[in-house]
Amino acid sequence: MFKVVNYYRLSVFFYRNHIPVVPKFLDYLIRLIFSCWLPHTVKAGKNLILGYGGLGVVIHSNAEIGNNVHIDQCVTIGGNGVEEGVPVIENDVYIGAGSVIIGPVRIGEGAIIGANSLVNRDVESRTVVAGNPARVIKTDININQYLYHRDKRV
Repeated sequence: MFKVVNYYRLSVFFYRNHIPVVPKFLDYLIRLIFSCWLPHTVKAGKNLILGYGGLGVVIHSNAEIGNNVHIDQCVTIGGNGVEEGVPVIENDVYIGAGSVIIGPVRIGEGAIIGANSLVNRDVESRTVVAGNPARVIKTDININQYLYHRDKRV
C-alpha cells in the first residue's frame, strides 16, 4: 500500500526528470487522498515518517527536512509572513502532534519538539522543547532513549 511519502518520492522523481504536470498532479492527489500538503519541491531526506498517514500535515514548499525525521499529525512547517525564510530541520528530529514551526528557524540534530508547541526560534541540537512559545525543557539528550523505534530502523 502506498504511503504519503511514497507518493511524494514519486512526484520528486518526475520533477527531477523534467516530466511536466505529473509532479503537481501528485501534489494535489496527496492533498485529496491524505489531507496532507507535501509538495514535490520540499527537500526531504531518507526515512521521513509522517504519523497517521500525514493527516493534517502542511509543509512549506521550500522547507528542508533531514534524514530520520518523524513528523506527527497536524503539524505545520512554514513561513511566518513577516520574515523571509522557512524552517530547516536537521537529522533525527521528532516533531510532536499539532506543533507549529514557523519562520526562518533551524531545528538542530536529535531535537524533540513536544506536542502542540509553537517554535519560532532556533532549537539547539539534542534538546527537548515544548510549549507556546517553545521553551527548553531538557538539553544534551539522546533521542534513542525517547524513541524506541529509532534503533530498529534499517
